[in-house]
Amino acid sequence: MFLKRKRLSIFKDYHIFKKSIAMIRIFDKSTINKFIVKYLSKAKRGFISKVPIWQIVNAILYKFKSGVQWALLPVKSLITKGKLKYGAIYHHFRKWTLDGSWQRAWQALLKQYRHLLDLSIALFDGTHTIAKRGGGKVSYQSRKRNKTTNTLWLVDRQGMVVSFVPPLSGKHNDIFAIEKHLEIIVAQLNKSAISVDGLFLNADAGFDSKAFRAACNRFGIIPNVPRNVRRTKHLTDDDTYFDDQMYEERFIIERSNAWMDFNRTFLIRFDTSIESWITWHYIFSIVQWTRFITKV
Repeated sequence: MFLKRKRLSIFKDYHIFKKSIAMIRIFDKSTINKFIVKYLSKAKRGFISKVPIWQIVNAILYKFKSGVQWALLPVKSLITKGKLKYGAIYHHFRKWTLDGSWQRAWQALLKQYRHLLDLSIALFDGTHTIAKRGGGKVSYQSRKRNKTTNTLWLVDRQGMVVSFVPPLSGKHNDIFAIEKHLEIIVAQLNKSAISVDGLFLNADAGFDSKAFRAACNRFGIIPNVPRNVRRTKHLTDDDTYFDDQMYEERFIIERSNAWMDFNRTFLIRFDTSIESWITWHYIFSIVQWTRFITKV
């Protein structure tokens, strides 16, 4: 009888171990709870899921990383406690999207760990994402020969996301409404107690315009932007500040763009909802910073 019970115990322990090994994890339980879950809204009444919140968040992160359709999420490998269908995972994603939880999580994370930023130089650039199903903030972009969405990103000298402008339609170039967009970035950074006064900002020649330079001057930002010959060919003597060596660090934001492409959800936009698409931007920022912080 003793040996039989021992065999059953070993058999049970083996299957628990096997189940834990099979679980797909983007981050472990403690990391997700520490950096993400505590900032997400909790249900105060009605049905409360028996599935741990950290596993639901992990499933959302897996969706972001893999780019798989919601209906094809490997739920059994992502949720090991309780039963949950993919629709419930999407429900949580949308709930946290609409109530601003993802944005709060990102701003809180940036504010708490802002001492890790290297703002000796910041870099600014836009990324166009092909939108296969159309949706909000989507229009035809001739260079990509497709419908796209454009996002402007601000990163520090390490390539870490500092801020981004909510996505624009692909038909707009990077300096469209640039004064308003810089205001948005400065407001976002103020919420995280980050000052832009005296910040050196690297940007390519596409940003060379009176509006961009005037907006930078307004906020105390020093733009390091090469002259756009097509716009300023009439100028023969110009003493506008430009540092070639500083501009050579433009590769940093290109590297950040490559990091984005490791997440297949960013390669091609399938979300028709602009709220969901913006949320993936917050999630990328959260994931990037969480990886960085846990390695420091």
